Amino acid sequence: MNCEAAVTCALAVSRPAPGWRKILSRFAPAWSDTTLDSSRQIVASAFLPADCIGKTDRHKMSKMELRHLRYFKAVAEKGSFSGAARGIFVSQSALSEQIADLERELGVPLFDRAERKLRLTVHGEIFLQESNKVLEGSDHAVAMARRSFRGEVGMLRIGFFAGGVGARFAELIRRFRTDRPEVQVSLTEMRPGAQTQALLAGSIDVAITRRVAEPFARELRSETLRHHRLDAVLPKDHPLASGPVELRKLSSERFVLCARETAPAVFDKIIGLCSDAGFSPQIAALPVVRSSVLMLVQAGEGIAILPELHDTIGSGLSAWPLKSKEAFVELVMAWSPPRVGPIAEAFMALVRESKSYL
Repeated sequence: MNCEAAVTCALAVSRPAPGWRKILSRFAPAWSDTTLDSSRQIVASAFLPADCIGKTDRHKMSKMELRHLRYFKAVAEKGSFSGAARGIFVSQSALSEQIADLERELGVPLFDRAERKLRLTVHGEIFLQESNKVLEGSDHAVAMARRSFRGEVGMLRIGFFAGGVGARFAELIRRFRTDRPEVQVSLTEMRPGAQTQALLAGSIDVAITRRVAEPFARELRSETLRHHRLDAVLPKDHPLASGPVELRKLSSERFVLCARETAPAVFDKIIGLCSDAGFSPQIAALPVVRSSVLMLVQAGEGIAILPELHDTIGSGLSAWPLKSKEAFVELVMAWSPPRVGPIAEAFMALVRESKSYL
């Protein structure tokens, strides 16, 4: 065995103390099987690296650390142990010992001590070049971690839905990007129901969405940004398409509603308003997107109730607000508390300051 040496430990004892096997097994597993020989001695064998024989624990456990590289760099730049020790505020003897430990671990001389002025060996010059790279990388890593803690670098993933944000939403995003140019902003258009799942899964950080429905509201947090009025979308030739509409007068109509899995807050609100008005709506269709709702109303499939429309609703249709103070749905900002970091906090603060942009 050229890389290992058998170590025999002989402890002369007349009466081994109770638990001696357990004590020895802490130092080498093989010692748990030790026995007493005829001379009442404990004999144990274990294998240790040969280069550890005869060395102290301090030398066996020596591991290179960043401080060793910093000490070495200081000595190399000053050209003396005394000058380096003063510059880094350690004693000269401690510094000399640390450099000696470093050379011992590397197995190569880093300094030529024969000359009056301390000089780097060829190996030391190469080690200095590589050490500088390591130290620069370490300093950069520390700086980036601190910048990340301040929310200056990293990624922000935002979920939104086009039917909920206004035309100035893009300006809000540009402002954030200008304020934090090294933050990568990812925008994903998602239906409100999908945004809830994405927040729970951690695939987005902040959602601009509708009110979070149960049971997800227990795990997520939300903040109301504004209210969107609910409008009745009717064919232009409909008898009620002349002004604000009383919901109870639509009780005999067929309703085209966005499916609950797509827009749970809007669906639940409409069902609740109809119940308060004394009827249960006759649902003709449950498309998953707003454009399909409008197309089906145009085709004569029924009437619809949608949050206030910012754009053209299509030929042959008209939209009128419902006559009810409760006829609105919330636009909210939602997030998952365990996953919110400094960048998301900064974005949410900007949204709170700029609600008019939504």
